[in-house]
Amino acid sequence: MKLFVLIFQIFLLAPLSQAYTPGTKHKLSDEKTSQLNGVGITEKLGDNIDLSTTFTNDNGQSVTLADVFAGDLPVLFSVVYYSCPSLCNYHLNGLLDTFKQMDLVAGKDFKLVALSMDHRETSDVATLKKDNYIEEYGQQQAAKGWYFLTGSKENIKKTTDSVGFYFKWDDAQKEYAHASAAIAMTSEGKISRYMHGVAFNPTTVKRAMVEAGSGKVGTIIDQIVLYCFQFDPSLNKYTLYAYNVMRIGGLLTLVLLAVFLGPIWFRESKKA
Repeated sequence: MKLFVLIFQIFLLAPLSQAYTPGTKHKLSDEKTSQLNGVGITEKLGDNIDLSTTFTNDNGQSVTLADVFAGDLPVLFSVVYYSCPSLCNYHLNGLLDTFKQMDLVAGKDFKLVALSMDHRETSDVATLKKDNYIEEYGQQQAAKGWYFLTGSKENIKKTTDSVGFYFKWDDAQKEYAHASAAIAMTSEGKISRYMHGVAFNPTTVKRAMVEAGSGKVGTIIDQIVLYCFQFDPSLNKYTLYAYNVMRIGGLLTLVLLAVFLGPIWFRESKKA
């Protein structure tokens, strides 16, 4: 009966993710103009990035991605640039607003890695950016697991190409043309999920972290809920996965039959 109650609570209480539908205010990689040729995101689910690539962290230290990814925690990875006048700020602000609504703590339950696409940016500007976001978040423990990286043009391109993030400098606008996505990865650097846009549903981000965490993040309830949901790229959210729901329903039916019919079968066997 406890299992029945558990499953019942999951289906009644687990909130459904809301889809992010890009509006006219923030058109991303789907809007193609002559200036945006070669700009966008190509999903490379299941690929592994090279963790030996070297960058500079927000403390001015040279680190590899292996240093940053070290441990068991999943990683939420974003390509931005810290002096961006618009889209990158919307993206980081959107993530921050999402983190404030989650019961998982960013930097503690999962890591965050922001990589600047601008090779001219240094750790000085990265430090200022990080300090501002940590202060606004109000979770000082997040500082240990939130990285703002800068690096050489070659290493930036190597990593952005490996996650399918393509951008270019727009000389007319004097800024980078790029798309926006938060990329969920495992601690081994395997790409698990893409969440496109600048506004994110807390439930979707949490499920992506639980999925990338391979059982090391979230509760048993989170694991069971994730089993019933599957990510729908067209909706940019997790939706009910009918096959797994049917499997749980079948298992629940067997459990209920065993609970109610077991005593009867036992009494009959004793009589026989």
